[in-house]
This record gives sequence, C-alpha cells and structure tokens, in this order.
Amino acid sequence: MKKIILSAFMLIGLAFSSQAQDISKNALGLRLGDNDGFGGEVSYQRGLSKNNRLELDLGWRNSNEVDAMKLVGLYQWVWEIENGFNWYAGVGGGIGSWSNSEGSTNDSGVFLLATGDIGIEYNFQEAPIQLSLDFRPEFYLNNSGSNKFRDENFGPDIALGIRYRF
Repeated sequence: MKKIILSAFMLIGLAFSSQAQDISKNALGLRLGDNDGFGGEVSYQRGLSKNNRLELDLGWRNSNEVDAMKLVGLYQWVWEIENGFNWYAGVGGGIGSWSNSEGSTNDSGVFLLATGDIGIEYNFQEAPIQLSLDFRPEFYLNNSGSNKFRDENFGPDIALGIRYRF
C-alpha cells in the first residue's frame, strides 16, 4: 500500500513538473496579512528561470509601543495548475529589528528568522495583475526573554498578495 501511495505522489509530481510555463520576470505589489503585527508588506518577485523565482518582502510596524522592521527573502518553486493558476512553495530566511518604548522601558534588538512558504496564485491574462494567497510559517531563531515584541518563537502568517507583473 505504501508503494502505491508513493508511486501516485511521484506521478503527480512528475506531471506538475513537466508542464512548462513562463513566470513573470518581475512583479511588485503588496502582501497583506497579519504577519505578527507587521500587517502589510511591500513585496517584490524576480523570476530566475521558467519555474523558479526569488521573493523579497519588507514589512514594518510603527505604533505607540513598538517600532519594528523585517526583511524576508524566499526562494520559490512554481508549478502551473491550469488557465493562469499556479501553486508554489519556497524556503527562506529574514532579519529584523525592533524597538520598544512602552512605559519606562526602552528596549530594542535584532532578530533572525527561518521560514517556508506555500500558496496559490492567479495571473490575469487580460491585465498584468497577480493575486495570491499563501501561508508562511516563521521560526524566530534568537528570541530573548526581554524581547517585548516577540514573546514566542513561532509565528504563522496567512496573507493575500496583489502584484503588478512586468
């Protein structure tokens, strides 16, 4: 039974990988989600080959208690589904900084993160617009006990993206 299931997954993977497609050379837009308090991010995608790309996302937070900034880079594999729909998965990492000015505490720091990404996107044929929905789990690598910005080592992020392709 295990061999049948493994064979089925291998055939499905081969079918998806054999479909040729051209992803956009560049795409620029917004990635809107919770993102552990960062909210929206400016998102840029750069096509590297027919089905691989690099995505860079810059998020920031400016509030009364905490100011923070984060840059995440992802290497993604893209597979065509049908009629402008693609699904993708990727891995990457990031770096960020935060500053806490809550009450009499002035605390700040730098953090590193490791992340993955899985999602689905639609590329409109009539206009150079891309819509995407993805899930990005983030694992914070150097979270200290005094960090008022990050009190956990894991942050799930679900976001809607809209980008202009060129």
